[in-house]
Amino acid sequence: MPTSSKPPSGPHRGGRPSSPPSGQGRGRPHHRPEKVAPDRTEPELGPDGLPQVSLLRRGVDRWQAGHPWIYRADLNGDPGLQGGEVVRVTDGRGWFIGKAFYSRQSKISLRWLSFDDVAVDEDFFRQRLLSAQALRQRALPGETTYRLVHGEADGIPGLVVDRYGDYLSVQFLVPATEQRKALIADLLEAQFKPRGIVNRSDVSVRNLEGLTPEKGLLRGELPQGPISFDEGMVRVRADLLDGQKTGAFLDQKENHIMAAQYAAGEALDCFSYVGGFALQLATRAQSVTAVEISDQASAQLRENAQANKLSNVNVVAANAFDFLRDAVDDGKKFDTIVLDPPSFAKNKDAFAAAVRGYKEINLRAMQLLRPGGHLITASCTYHVDEQAFEDMLASAAADAKRRMQIIERRGAGKDHPVLVNLRETRYLKCYVLRAM
Repeated sequence: MPTSSKPPSGPHRGGRPSSPPSGQGRGRPHHRPEKVAPDRTEPELGPDGLPQVSLLRRGVDRWQAGHPWIYRADLNGDPGLQGGEVVRVTDGRGWFIGKAFYSRQSKISLRWLSFDDVAVDEDFFRQRLLSAQALRQRALPGETTYRLVHGEADGIPGLVVDRYGDYLSVQFLVPATEQRKALIADLLEAQFKPRGIVNRSDVSVRNLEGLTPEKGLLRGELPQGPISFDEGMVRVRADLLDGQKTGAFLDQKENHIMAAQYAAGEALDCFSYVGGFALQLATRAQSVTAVEISDQASAQLRENAQANKLSNVNVVAANAFDFLRDAVDDGKKFDTIVLDPPSFAKNKDAFAAAVRGYKEINLRAMQLLRPGGHLITASCTYHVDEQAFEDMLASAAADAKRRMQIIERRGAGKDHPVLVNLRETRYLKCYVLRAM
């Protein structure tokens, strides 16, 4: 039976004192500065042989509040580990409070695995994968293209797995999952029988962990060119080896499909990439102008439109900021506008600049909308949260002198669950507004 994280009244584990030291837990609490333990050259081992990492009071409070990340500044000294280990997490008195992945180079030192003293072994990861799959089967019955594992939100921090029919595309983002790459691949092969597993760990976040970005075939065979999958009424193609993210923007899949119901008349899609929104708009709008700065993506967008026999899509290879400014100056008007830009802020220091960027494109989109028209506007910038994004929209509407109604507040799809105690998993905002 798993051990509770609460201190038992009987014999203690791992050298834990059976009662608080004298003077603690009685009367007025002490607020003296904590004495940080000296750095270790050899790790302290727990009763199960796993290394132990002790937290300062602030780290314990954060852990017990449910946040799955503990920062380096909240460790009680350097634990003397290389990184990638599963560790026992203890408070300053040596009491066990959970297990976590340890990272040495990242500012995020610990990533939660369990509050209980369970074995983190092959069966542990197998059960987490089965649980993740059960959610998708319930939430997305019959679907074969979706995010299968969403890192911390599915209980396997540092692991992303996207399913594209018979193929899996995987990202190993921290040393712990990188070191268990073979184990995870074995489990995925046994559970899903994929034709191929593609490693798409070519992301800059690995640099923060002391890992080199990499991509290539991990197991099985590569698909012969881009693979195709259904997204609402259109057929979409994804390049699993060279496309964005793991091949496609699956977090926007449900929002892509939603966009079709608001499409009408003349539509504009900015930051189109390969047409996730533009193709959906084209199923109902009279015409769609799709603006994409990348020549390669623009070419693929045209191919996707042709493959779906959508002749009403006009692809414009241009900077979306410039296009919107020129369209306002030229007096153009649209009935439906979509804004789905890349992230404008990789860190909190870029917050102000990101908000300015979002305001500029949204203000111009509001100026371009005909009365009764709809604006579908998104942001994947975590550092600009929903309140900041909505405040920006209000400011843009005021400057544009337009009354805008909020029709829908949306996020990522159901295959991208949000962990209640980790706001970082609610990074995507997608608003539907109507011009009065």
